[in-house]
Amino acid sequence: MREQNYALFGILGPLIAFIFIGLAILLSPWFSWGSNALSDLGHSVKSDVAPLFNFGLLLCGFLIIYYSLTSFKGHAQYTSYFLMFTGLALQLVATFNEVYRPLHFQISVIFFGMLGFASISYIIEKRSVLAVAAFGIGVVSWILYGLKIYSAGIAVPEIISSMATASWIVLSALRIFLKKSIV
Repeated sequence: MREQNYALFGILGPLIAFIFIGLAILLSPWFSWGSNALSDLGHSVKSDVAPLFNFGLLLCGFLIIYYSLTSFKGHAQYTSYFLMFTGLALQLVATFNEVYRPLHFQISVIFFGMLGFASISYIIEKRSVLAVAAFGIGVVSWILYGLKIYSAGIAVPEIISSMATASWIVLSALRIFLKKSIV
């Protein structure tokens, strides 16, 4: 496989995660954006969709790790390490689901922290405006949630910060695949 084609993993990883999360939500009439965490979908005892949800996170983490260690590493060497650890943390979120409290909470904090560190690294390394926006959106979503500015479950800042970070990851992969300069 050509090095350039490994960039497809950077597109497929986040896409797969959001597809599996979306399917898990659709199949869970009990899920509420107003009161749940996304990880409630992955609770291996209480959720019927836990295998679906957790498999999506595991597969996404694997693809992000693979992307980080292949085509992305040649374009953003330092950020690739942060992104690799982000993928690993995502796999740990799925592996040590909510059944393993408080370990699951600690790993989730590490995962969302790694999203931020990866964005900061990409901002510094590539001067990416999109990564600046993603980081800002993620931080603001967590601050507003923490200050109880809006009434919602923790799933809201989780999905906002994840999607914001995924935007620059997918764009970087698309540009690598198309052999254009990375933003």
